[in-house]
Amino acid sequence: MPLSHPSADPRSPDTLVGDLLDRSIEPLEPTAVDQARMAAAHRALTGLDGSRRVYGVTHGFGPLVDHPADPDPARQGLGLISHLATGQGEPLPPDVTRTMVWLRLRGMTLGHSAVAPKTWQRLADLLNAGFVPVVPSEGSLSASGDLVPLAHAALAFAAAGSGDDGEAGGADDATSPTWSPAPRPPRAGTAAPESPRPPTPPLDSPAPQAWYRDSGGAWRRADASAVLDGLGLPPVTWDARSALAFVNGSSACLARALHTHRELGALTRAAAAVTGRTAALLGASGEPYEDALQRVRNQPGQRTVASWIRAERTASGATPDPAPGPDRPLQERYSLRCAPQVLGAVLDQLDLQGSVLADEAEGCSDNPVLVDGDLLHGGNFHAAPVAFASETHASCAHQVAYLMERQLALVLDPAANGGLPPLLTPRPGAGSGFAGVQIAASSHLGRLRQLGHPASFTAVPTNLHNQDQVPLALNSANTVAQMTERAWWILGSLLLAVNQLAHLTGHRDGGEARLWRELREEFPPLDRDRPLAGEITRAAALARARHLPLTSTDPDATTAAV
Repeated sequence: MPLSHPSADPRSPDTLVGDLLDRSIEPLEPTAVDQARMAAAHRALTGLDGSRRVYGVTHGFGPLVDHPADPDPARQGLGLISHLATGQGEPLPPDVTRTMVWLRLRGMTLGHSAVAPKTWQRLADLLNAGFVPVVPSEGSLSASGDLVPLAHAALAFAAAGSGDDGEAGGADDATSPTWSPAPRPPRAGTAAPESPRPPTPPLDSPAPQAWYRDSGGAWRRADASAVLDGLGLPPVTWDARSALAFVNGSSACLARALHTHRELGALTRAAAAVTGRTAALLGASGEPYEDALQRVRNQPGQRTVASWIRAERTASGATPDPAPGPDRPLQERYSLRCAPQVLGAVLDQLDLQGSVLADEAEGCSDNPVLVDGDLLHGGNFHAAPVAFASETHASCAHQVAYLMERQLALVLDPAANGGLPPLLTPRPGAGSGFAGVQIAASSHLGRLRQLGHPASFTAVPTNLHNQDQVPLALNSANTVAQMTERAWWILGSLLLAVNQLAHLTGHRDGGEARLWRELREEFPPLDRDRPLAGEITRAAALARARHLPLTSTDPDATTAAV
């Protein structure tokens, strides 16, 4: 009996992750129920007896919780986000940052965070208008949430900083940018409330920045205050509770992990496609990909991947007979023969981790929280679930990259490629073919392995031992993004080699997938050595465009990669 694959279910983890990312780019509009929940929670918090201690509201933050808070909620809120604005490094990609903010605001609609509804609506209006803060990627423990990156986002929403000139903070331009998209009109029946700009933090901290798209659609950076002026919208004034609710959550590491999760799904699909293509061009046995073989293993991901490989192998001109060609061994090297087992295991892990990430996105990662009228202090901001998911992502990225690097070695080796010239050069000695490509790919794999050490193994207690158990989930998620980028480079290297294989064998087949036609048309045979760095990245980009976003993982042997 055929085994169902989890992704055939419309509520499968892969579908849920894709749905979350699709929704995160849509306007955020609260329902009447959302509005009622947020208003009730805010009333409940403000109506508490003054004798009730409330973290961050009546008392300080972190290890200073036994000390009284600033009596001015605005000063308390601005002090929180100001002292946490200590991030470094390259900024998170704009799409990841938008997802981060969307996740933060969506979690508040559950009614447990007790944010001021007016503050929430101001944030949502800015997000809907296209305001995306520039957020540094490094500096988060992901323990009390992603405090540092979210604090930078909060400062950008408040336009709070001391930069006095257009160059402050490393802005791309000192001139006023061209704004896109246009600002949304005020919500029907309401007027945009006037709000004074918050006080400027002391000293010379750089002005917070925001992303905008220039006239050509490219992302650029400018001071947040300039972007707000361009949108015609006022900044946010933070009170203590709303500021804490914004920074006290797992949304940065979660957003990064969700985007990487989708990348890994596309990478896995692309690796299956190139496996099928390689098997067809070499005349390798099709038996390792037969459905009957997968069915008895009882691993659903393996069965799905094998169906993808079969479809690509058939579309690339392989005969229906799965027997190996006359010059091929009965059993190929594991990089071809065991591809369904390796990539299938990756696919199943992505399903499992997608479920964890989707559950995290549906919950409230905040502290304290209001539940059924009770104020509860705890640790829902601790991002251990995301950390473990990202560390599994790291293993998945490595396995896919390792498989592709080994397939590249197989294709270049005369002992395994059917006696074709070494390194696929038609002029051995006078030409070196893909020698440089393989050297670089081996380096990428080595670097990828170096990056893959679990971040949670490197945890350091801090914050006067208040944060004595930290997951470092954003560190891990950032690392997996770097690993995945290198895996795409290895795939691009393999694609060029397989394209050369098709040129050398004179392969032509009208039914082959669009990707292979594009590769053949764009990249001529390597008859003489030429620099291939740019071709590697372009080939990877072609494959990424064909497979991202991954719309279905239903095992359908009749559908090849487009």
